[in-house]
This record gives sequence, structure tokens and C-alpha cells, in this order.
Amino acid sequence: MKRFALIGASGYIAPRHVEAIKHTNNDLVACLDPYDGIGYLDKHFPNSSYFKEAERFDRHLDRLRRKGKGVDYVSICSPNYLHDSHIRLGLRNYCNVICEKPLVLKSEHIESLKNIEKETGKKVNTILQLRLHDTIKYLKEKYKSSNTFHNITLDYITPRGLWYDYSWKGDIQKSGGIATNIGIHFFDMLTYIFGEVKEFEAKNTEKSSKGILILKKATVEYNLSIDSADLPGEEWKPFRCIKIDGEELEFSDGFTELHNLSYKEILKGNGFGLDEVLPSIELVEKIRQF
Repeated sequence: MKRFALIGASGYIAPRHVEAIKHTNNDLVACLDPYDGIGYLDKHFPNSSYFKEAERFDRHLDRLRRKGKGVDYVSICSPNYLHDSHIRLGLRNYCNVICEKPLVLKSEHIESLKNIEKETGKKVNTILQLRLHDTIKYLKEKYKSSNTFHNITLDYITPRGLWYDYSWKGDIQKSGGIATNIGIHFFDMLTYIFGEVKEFEAKNTEKSSKGILILKKATVEYNLSIDSADLPGEEWKPFRCIKIDGEELEFSDGFTELHNLSYKEILKGNGFGLDEVLPSIELVEKIRQF
């Protein structure tokens, strides 16, 4: 049984990490979050220590390690702009790290994290769960040896209310902007299947990011938006559509278990590390400039 700590316990995606820790028969021993109304933890880990201040959490991890009860993994679900600092906190307490997307906002931080990995002997793992989806694994195999150049359209519209503008997600310096916050998984998926980016065009607004990617094996026209006016119908719900050579990709199911599967692979030593995540971080960093 591995011992876990969690940073960002009140985050939207945090319950999936807690479920994955439980599903893989491990223990959550400590949590960090400035918000203290985290009742969902009682379902699985009511005895987990809880901290609202990073300094006290850091000290707690150090004390546990010195008592021979160190934490094996720190899972990070905090706001995007804090990921780099929290990854460093985990590594410097001699813990492996599992971090949500985007791993960092600036590609230059990847090299620094590699150096800390070498110093501590610990690894940074990122959640690239779409790579584990059965449909994506099928497409990866299908197009692996293809010499055909493909045309792809990606539309992802996930409407957000007024709260978004007041949260850290609405601040490009903290979230990285639309392409980073809601697009990075799709960009990773597409480059994973169709190869590296050769050229790109981008146009960003406060509520959307649109453009064209020229990949090794495909051209991708993408449309990412949080504006409800961009929805194809009147119903307020996310709209996702990916077409490859005019054929729509069925991609609506199979997501609920992906975090559990990600944790299983990470614990077996098969997690996606810094090198795997670097291309998508570099891409969204460039798109952010437009």
C-alpha cells in the first residue's frame, strides 16, 4: 500500500483522484487546501490530516519522512499557475508526483523539474488520460503506419457563466487561457496520434481560441470556446465534435474510469512524464501569444 498526499482537495477534479487512490487500494494521509469544507473526503479517508497552509503541510511531510512514514506520492489538483511550485514541494519532500493538466504553464519549467527529478530520484507523472481511452488507442494503432495526410476538425464548446471571469480560470496569467485550460488534452491527443506540429495559426479572444495546426500527418482546424453563443443548439451543455476526413469520431463514453486507469499505470511505472507532456506545453504556450 502506497501513502498519498493531495494538494488542491477542493478542486473540481480532486474527487476523481481521491477515488483513484481508493480504487488502487492505497491510503491518503494528508491534504492541503485553503478551503476547509471538504466533506467528500469522509467517504474514503476520514482520518487524512488536513492543512490550509502550505508551510504546515510541507513541515508535516518532512516530519513523516523523518519518522520513517514518508509519503510516496503527492497528487496535485491545484490551480494551473501553482502546479510548478507544488510539484517542486512534492519532489523536495522526496515524493513522486501525479499532477493534473496542464503540468506547467511555461515550457522552461520542464527542464528545471528534470533537474530536481535527478537530484531527488523521484518522478513527475502527468494525467494524459485520453491516451488511455480505448478509442484513442485504436486510432493510434490505425494511423501508426499510415502515409495518408488527413483533415481533422475539432469543436469543443463548454459554456461558462459569469463566475468564470471572477475565478483564477478567467485570468490568463493563472490559467494559461482557453487553449491551455480546455484544449491541452485534445492537442496532446492529436499530436500523439498524428505527429508533431509543423506550423500553426491562432486567434484568441477572452472566450475562445481558434486556429489551424499543421501536423506531420494531418491538418487540424480547431474551435475552442466557453461562450454559450457558440453552441449549436439552445441547450446549455458542453458540445464536443471531432471529425477525421469528414467522419465524426464517437467519443462520448469511456471517461469515468480513466483516472483509475491512469493511477494503475503510474503505480506500475508506466506513467507519462516530463518528456511526454513537453510538446503540448510548448504548443499552447505559443498559441497564448496570439
